Amino acid sequence: MLRRIPRLTPAFAEKSAVTPKEIANFVDALASAIAQGDPEALRFAAAMAAERAHNGAAGSRAFWRHLGAGEYADEASVREAAAAAGVRLAPSYLAIALELEDGAEAHDPSELRRLALDVFATSEAEIGALETISGVELLVPATREIDASNARTAASLLPKTIAKRKLSLRVSGGVGNAAPSVAAPLQLRRARLALAIGRRIFGPGRVHAYDELGAYALLHDGVSADELRAFGSRVLTPLREYDAKHQTELERTLRVYFADGQNVKTAAAELNVHRHTVFYRLRQVAEICRCDLAAPHDQLTLRLAMAIDALHS
Repeated sequence: MLRRIPRLTPAFAEKSAVTPKEIANFVDALASAIAQGDPEALRFAAAMAAERAHNGAAGSRAFWRHLGAGEYADEASVREAAAAAGVRLAPSYLAIALELEDGAEAHDPSELRRLALDVFATSEAEIGALETISGVELLVPATREIDASNARTAASLLPKTIAKRKLSLRVSGGVGNAAPSVAAPLQLRRARLALAIGRRIFGPGRVHAYDELGAYALLHDGVSADELRAFGSRVLTPLREYDAKHQTELERTLRVYFADGQNVKTAAAELNVHRHTVFYRLRQVAEICRCDLAAPHDQLTLRLAMAIDALHS
């Protein structure tokens, strides 16, 4: 049957040699041969479909690689490149960096890639996956804040997920912030930074979010005065908003508590309240700031935010 199909296969490699009429004749003849069950026509159609799928996958991988490398100037350029590669974009993405603690010598990083794509699977848009020497970096669709929150939770629970599935993997990770796709390079950098700092300060086998590292990320980066102010504001704003709404003095209580060497009795006398009131306020501070006032890391973050506020407010 294929002998009757116009001999266009070699010409498809050089599309300029094929006229629209020849293409139409080829498609019609091939469709007729397939309809009649011709084995050679079916094999040829399957080969074309496989090649198209391969080219599409290659185009998708190239797009994510270029995006992660920061090769697109703006969001419009990102969307144009995504359309050309057949990638369906989400409004924003959460960056996650994962590494095998035993290295690529002990485990194949593609095993971690398959696990991560399963854990963070979503039907909303394609996940960007970039394999590294000893792990994988992901851009997980985060259309809504709840999507970003769910992905952060899944990332933090990844070591437990691995243990539950009885996999012989030990993974450390870092999570950036949810942001538009054009900001992927910055957020991937933050995810890598969270991974590196978390591993150094808290040990391997855990996943840490960049925002949760507080002062450590700030000190590591060596940031500008504007970024210092932004950090101080980000840490203290929840307390200030609560105080403004409920007419409380949580921020002042925390400042006095720190200034008095974390002595509740002295702080209570200075604030002219009962010491149980100070204890209650400090519990509120911990809940609102999502921190542990007994933890050196959280104390460092709060003290640094207050010092920055005193210097730059």
